[in-house]
Amino acid sequence: MIKKLSQAAILVAGLLAVGGCTLNQAQTAAPVAKAAAPDYQAPVPPNPPAANIRAICYNAADLAVVRARMVQQELVVATLQCQNPGGSRAFEALYGSFIRKYQAELNTNARAISEVARRKRLNVDVFVTEVANRTAQRAPADREFCSRNKRALDWALDPKATSLAQVPPPYDLGPEMNIFPCPAQ
Repeated sequence: MIKKLSQAAILVAGLLAVGGCTLNQAQTAAPVAKAAAPDYQAPVPPNPPAANIRAICYNAADLAVVRARMVQQELVVATLQCQNPGGSRAFEALYGSFIRKYQAELNTNARAISEVARRKRLNVDVFVTEVANRTAQRAPADREFCSRNKRALDWALDPKATSLAQVPPPYDLGPEMNIFPCPAQ
């Protein structure tokens, strides 16, 4: 009797499992392509109270240098992480175009970030590695990781974006890394 009940229970469980399958149902449509715009950035946590950061904050010029490097590093990670269905890198050509478009600014930024690092006692190698690691951790956690970075590349390559300063990083990691804008005085 127990054997028959076990078989019946297994049969019912199997039928319920098969009934839950969605065979040959329509797939969800791909999202509609949006016009290039700087509206892809993930939410940024609020800054701490001004009194707490005044001694360590970054002025607008220094913050622009740091964010430009952040953009470049985050896009490198996305280029390595995001793949086409066949396994090839989805953004390789776009990233190459990004580098060509902003080559002069990236060269200037490399010198400028060294100056910021000297003044702020920031180790550039540690900063770049930290940005890369934190960005790579976003890939499995953010369902929009690849689409967010694709939109960033689209915006960066759009003719309306004429400077790297106009391209927000997909993830503003500054607050996580204690890099805050100086409060208005």
